[in-house]
Amino acid sequence: MSASSNRHAGTGAAGAQAQVPEPSFAERARTLLHLGRVGSLSTLSRKRPGFPFGSLMPYALASAGRPLFLISTMAMHTQNLQQDPRASLLVTQPEASGDPLGAARVTVVGNASVLAAPEVEEARKLYLERHPNSRYWVDFDDFSFFGMDIVDVYYVGGFGVMGWVAAPEYGDAHADPLADAAAGILQHMNADHQDALILLARVFAGTEAQEAVMTAVDRLGFHVRMKTEEGMKGARLAFPSEVTTPAETRKVLVEMVQQARRS
Repeated sequence: MSASSNRHAGTGAAGAQAQVPEPSFAERARTLLHLGRVGSLSTLSRKRPGFPFGSLMPYALASAGRPLFLISTMAMHTQNLQQDPRASLLVTQPEASGDPLGAARVTVVGNASVLAAPEVEEARKLYLERHPNSRYWVDFDDFSFFGMDIVDVYYVGGFGVMGWVAAPEYGDAHADPLADAAAGILQHMNADHQDALILLARVFAGTEAQEAVMTAVDRLGFHVRMKTEEGMKGARLAFPSEVTTPAETRKVLVEMVQQARRS
């Protein structure tokens, strides 16, 4: 897995401007869809032609990040999709706090249709892994599996961070390897290592902070939000090497703190 071409300026220990690598928008989109369980599915209304109709919809992911839905024949979405397969799925950052417009979200646009019989068994398995309670109705005759063939993807990472992702790029990307562990890493660092985060902010971001909070972490680095005399500031700090597990993350953070203490 290569480093992203999405980069932002940061400050290294020596104070010089450097490029801090970040996961690509495609990776971040795949990560959001991996973490999510429910999105807002919009279809074209059969009752009101030309108007979008949106509602909450649980989903699962097949290969290449293809969304899967289990929809009742009585649902408006089934009626709409039978007439026109065009649809979009909006998924937002799980448990986002603060201003919702500052949270990450992704919209996938594509064509959704009933899966062919050979695809149903695998879809059923994937869907039950993500939504085990659906076992009570998954085999009812009036429910069908739909798959969305993605045409385009639009990712928003927060204020001023947004862009289109080509469908092939999205399909080739993977969710960040720390996706499922990130919440635990953030909780641990913010609860137990506030002094270390302040030190890292001073040495690697060049910012004197009274408080520092780790707000996001991925295979290439992490984001911190800092309270300074000039107000709130944010920065991204790069890991010295790519990580794929919580244990590797802990190791590189310890190395960064040791380096910071020597500087």
